[in-house]
Amino acid sequence: MTTNSNVVLSVPVEKESPLIFFVNGKKVTDAEPDPECTLLTYLRDKLRLCGTKLGCGEGGCGACTVMISRVDRATNSIKHLAVNACLMPVCAMHGCAVTTIEGIGSTRTRLHPVQERIAKSHGSQCGFCTPGIVMSMYALLRSMPLPSMKDLEVTFQGNLCRCTGYRPILEGYKTFTKEFSCSMGDKCCKVNGNKGCNGAESEQNGVNDQLFEKSEFLPFDPSQEPIFPPELHLNPQFDAVNLVFTGPRSTWYRPVELLDLLKLKAEHPHGKIIVGNTEVGVEMKFKQFLYPVHINPIKVPELNEIRELEDSILFGSAVTLMDIEEYLRGRTEKLPRHQTRFFRCAMKMLHYFAGKQIRNVASLGGNIMTGSPISDMNPILTAACAKLKVCSLVDGKVHTREVRMGPGFFTGYRKNTILPHEVLVAIHFPKTSKDQYFVAYKQARRRDDDIAIVNAAINVTFEPNTNIVQEIYMAFGGMAPTTLMAPATSKIMVKQKWDRVLVERVAESLCVELPLASSAPGGMIAYRRSLVVSLFFKAFLAICQELMQAGVLEANVIPERELSGAETFHTPILKSAQIFERVRSEQSTCDPIGRPKIHASALKQATGEAIYCDDIPRHENELYLALVLSTKAHANIISIDATDALRQPGVHAFFSSKDLTQHENEVGTVFHDEEVFASKKVNCQGQVVGAIVADNQVLAQRAARLVHIKYEEVYPVIITIEQAIEHKSYFPNYPQFNEKGNIDKALKEADHVYEGSCRMGGQEHFYLETNACVSTPRDNDEIELFCSTQNPSEIQKLVAHVVSLPCHRVVCRSKRLGGGFGGKESRSIILALPVALASYRLGRPVRCMLDRDEDMMTTGTRHPFLFKYKVGFTKEGLITACNIECYANAGWSMDLSFSVLERAMNHFENCYRIPNIKVGGWVCKTNLPSNTAFRGFGGPQGMFAAEHLIRDVARIVGKDYIDVMRINFYKTGDITHYNQRLEDFPIERCMNDCLEQSKFHEKRAQIVEFNRKNRWRKRGISLVPTKYGIAFGAMHLNQAGALINIYADGSVLLSHGGVEIGQGLHTKMIQCCARALGIPTELIHISETATDKVPNTSPTAASVGSDINGMAVLDACEKLNRRLRPIKEAHPNASWHAWINKAYFQRISLSASGFYKMPDVGDDPAKNPNARTYNYYTNGVGVSVVEIDCLTGDHQVLSTDIVMDIGSSLNPAIDIGQIEGAFMQGYGLFVLEELIYSPQGALYSRGPGMYKLPGFADIPGEFNVSLLTGAPNPRAVYSSKAVGEPPLFIGSTAFFAIKEAITAARAERGLSVHFQLEAPATAARIRMACQDEFTELIDQPPTDAHKPWNVVP
Repeated sequence: MTTNSNVVLSVPVEKESPLIFFVNGKKVTDAEPDPECTLLTYLRDKLRLCGTKLGCGEGGCGACTVMISRVDRATNSIKHLAVNACLMPVCAMHGCAVTTIEGIGSTRTRLHPVQERIAKSHGSQCGFCTPGIVMSMYALLRSMPLPSMKDLEVTFQGNLCRCTGYRPILEGYKTFTKEFSCSMGDKCCKVNGNKGCNGAESEQNGVNDQLFEKSEFLPFDPSQEPIFPPELHLNPQFDAVNLVFTGPRSTWYRPVELLDLLKLKAEHPHGKIIVGNTEVGVEMKFKQFLYPVHINPIKVPELNEIRELEDSILFGSAVTLMDIEEYLRGRTEKLPRHQTRFFRCAMKMLHYFAGKQIRNVASLGGNIMTGSPISDMNPILTAACAKLKVCSLVDGKVHTREVRMGPGFFTGYRKNTILPHEVLVAIHFPKTSKDQYFVAYKQARRRDDDIAIVNAAINVTFEPNTNIVQEIYMAFGGMAPTTLMAPATSKIMVKQKWDRVLVERVAESLCVELPLASSAPGGMIAYRRSLVVSLFFKAFLAICQELMQAGVLEANVIPERELSGAETFHTPILKSAQIFERVRSEQSTCDPIGRPKIHASALKQATGEAIYCDDIPRHENELYLALVLSTKAHANIISIDATDALRQPGVHAFFSSKDLTQHENEVGTVFHDEEVFASKKVNCQGQVVGAIVADNQVLAQRAARLVHIKYEEVYPVIITIEQAIEHKSYFPNYPQFNEKGNIDKALKEADHVYEGSCRMGGQEHFYLETNACVSTPRDNDEIELFCSTQNPSEIQKLVAHVVSLPCHRVVCRSKRLGGGFGGKESRSIILALPVALASYRLGRPVRCMLDRDEDMMTTGTRHPFLFKYKVGFTKEGLITACNIECYANAGWSMDLSFSVLERAMNHFENCYRIPNIKVGGWVCKTNLPSNTAFRGFGGPQGMFAAEHLIRDVARIVGKDYIDVMRINFYKTGDITHYNQRLEDFPIERCMNDCLEQSKFHEKRAQIVEFNRKNRWRKRGISLVPTKYGIAFGAMHLNQAGALINIYADGSVLLSHGGVEIGQGLHTKMIQCCARALGIPTELIHISETATDKVPNTSPTAASVGSDINGMAVLDACEKLNRRLRPIKEAHPNASWHAWINKAYFQRISLSASGFYKMPDVGDDPAKNPNARTYNYYTNGVGVSVVEIDCLTGDHQVLSTDIVMDIGSSLNPAIDIGQIEGAFMQGYGLFVLEELIYSPQGALYSRGPGMYKLPGFADIPGEFNVSLLTGAPNPRAVYSSKAVGEPPLFIGSTAFFAIKEAITAARAERGLSVHFQLEAPATAARIRMACQDEFTELIDQPPTDAHKPWNVVP
């Protein structure tokens, strides 16, 4: 450690100046910017640019992505960066140019090719994520006009989409890449998934395989992009003067010299230095931290320096992670390979460090100083004992000292040896010596854009030309409150040979040296401890390979089948195919049915012009509402004191149960067992206790935190299904049973009887648009609501109930939703009712859009399920009997849980005929937010049990499960256990097509060979069928209405009862209307779904939206056609416009309502012999191949093939998009997405930081979808079938393929091939199921011996 002193020269006095930046080419000047205000808030609230969306507020979803352009004065070049506007402080924009989605093109002027291609390739469904994805791609093209597919992969690491399944986005955007941008245009063999030129063949087979025409795309010309504002480019003063912006609660400083920075830090030692704001921004938003002093040093030259030295490369602490990665990549190509081992390691880790939007602005200095125990880079720098340059200003002099990362640097949780008044100026990346090797690994829940569970870095130096350890440093993250080293283990390694004997000693020593308390934060105790050893072993294998290549070790010292254990997964270039039925040649060109038409709103969604609830312009006197939520899971309310909150300036009112009568306060979807505001007792954390109304969101949320609630806790707190069973905590009238045949007799006579169980967790909906509502009073006795809901009529009814008005005084409108998936079917009332009440009582417009954490804490999830079963079967594998118990975790209120359980009970047999059945169902009452509808609605949970049953039977009788499936499949004419006859059941055809398409048997043989050749990597393949019943469980909901108005100019305004959630419902209804009226789709428009257009609508759910609303549309069209028929017959050659004109002057009504009720569904079988539970079934089969890493539990889906029977598709592009999106959501449910609760019922996973849904890199490497041809469905509109929910269960193919791979690993070790694997099959569960010599070193604490950090609901 060294100290140097220099005399300080005079420091310029800072003065306040206006904030100046450009947005979409227009200059913005703000004399009083607020340092706490983000760029997103500024764009949306002050500039009213609402194309940029708020999805999460923590930089984890990419919905808020914009492009920032700024001058690099050193090179006089312009840098274009995609950034998260939700984290970027607006004060940091001084001298920058911001480009939003509105700034690159519009439907009124000219579309940018980036906007056009995502729309025309069907890459926009709900559209809420689309502007962010478009801007990520646009920023890439501004920096790199001809990117590679690898660049595309990196670009979208920070973007999420919940609807599409990602494939169509990549298909559209790969046309910009060097690999797929070809002079052959649409004739290129690489177009449409690298399948080759098979268009002619598919035409002959009566199928089509092109969902879009590349030749129709606008050409991309980089020279036509807007220039950077000359005022910013030519005036260096924007980057050369100190800035001060003073806000109401904090001050922003931007020094431009190191001396100025040190002076500020001396005066404000606890001031926050902010570069990318990626950590501080999250703390301010979600932890409500207040930092009075913000210091932004991005213009200080010393902090932005990059300089190569003889033994290292020096990076200024404010250099962004992306710039570090880019510089290292250039140097690794030129320096001797042995010198770059650390650099390559750092680049590999930086690739998976957050998303690109974060890496574009975040700095390494911030990462070090934040000191996160699960930091990706700190273990690497610690193992390297990296040198840090630290400066401070003491007694008017600059002190510079050198600090080493390594032993003793981190002194505690987020603390290190750098003092508060000091500034980290630079970091040295060391060059490695010839005999020095550096390896690092990271294991997370998801590879891209995820925090580590455990990471490790190994820095070993050998004696020259030997494998004898001379020196070694090992660092681990995720094992303590700080990055840890392992000095004791390192000590025993010195002077030892790098061989398997050393591995055994190290493994044992690491288990002792790095313990983990059984209740340690983060949970997964055994898994994390095993990762320490496993990651070291991976490093051992990797370094051995390098030593073998260097000739230090013999070539065969490590068996060839173990070498792949050192590798990690990489995202392959996507291959895909989409096969669908070709329309008949005689079909009119203006008849859109069966054609892959783009989503009706896709172009508006791609330009940011599509309006969502919170995009509606503010009213002049509008107020904002914030919810006051319970912090206890089970407690009596002693008192509620809002005094402090109401004292705050700008706060207008507080509402609680005292503002409603008991009757008004009691609400619920079916049973009124909930309350608008909890009155006497709270039953879960996140329950609404009250609401604050204030001038704006910031004030309302700040005041809500000042409402003081006193509780008296009530025990027990029941969180899990097992706890509910223990305490017999069930809703009244449960259990319920359904029996068929003689179950006792059949079990007694069975050749085999097996008892088993399976369990699966819940799933967060994670629609990109959180719940939102705007309520406006009309007169003094009317309310108009714009609400993000799937069920406008239910909102209308309950708002009327709460404010004691009749329903005709309440109008609820929904223009479009940014996703729903069932989560907005019934739970929207949590927000809509308080907003409507406040608006009605105060006589002013009131708005609220929940923050992501609020939405996740309050709205519930998919129901976790536990199944216990006893199955009887013959020695051939024919199932003869099943007695099964189904337990659903409903949360604290009933909501729709009774119906979810009923569907699970009806679907537990999936596609298999079981003659003797007893199925029981329990709705478990727990202290969690009420669980609710979610795509599949209990069906996937039930079918999950069926697939366990079939595999258990196959394992016990020693047969291939495919053969066992075949002998148990339902046949046409069979009757289910709920007495419905299967009229047409094409599951065998779907299976045969899928087996052939996927080359199942060929791949299975290849997998056997792969597994034989690889010890630490295993593959599995699995096939899963699905049978999904289409209808609402409640008979009265199987109805729909429509209203068609034809105007004198021939244009048609269509209204129907369904809500556009992204599923393309409006598009399909326009197509149905176009065919029925015989007019082009361009003449038809759907404005919104509103209760004053079509009354008493059913929720848009149960996959029947197209079925029931489509038939209602046809009914209305038929009425209009009857009225127009005489005119058409009299003037057969006239145009549509002429017919309408004549009808108007003949006083013929051009408005018609339509209605449809689903026949036979829900009828009493005694009165109707055709009575049925479901209108029909949608069937399909999927096959997935998965590879797992047995050492870490990581996995990759190599391929997925799906064949779906969806009748005659109304729109193949939309339907295939629904299939792919459902598959990816199912994959998330069964493999990736894990809800994490504390034992006290607090939701830990309340944002994308901890809750991981599939990203772009998680889609199958090969993704093929085929629609079964020649299978029309007579029971739905134009012979189609429902498609929204049925494909979701096919996502379980990945789960069962993982289980096959684990089985292969266990069989190799001689372990039982029968083992429990809960869903989701997370990395932790995969790793711990692959038992080996490393997991055997880990002691498993008994479950009752400690209080765990988290529980599984």
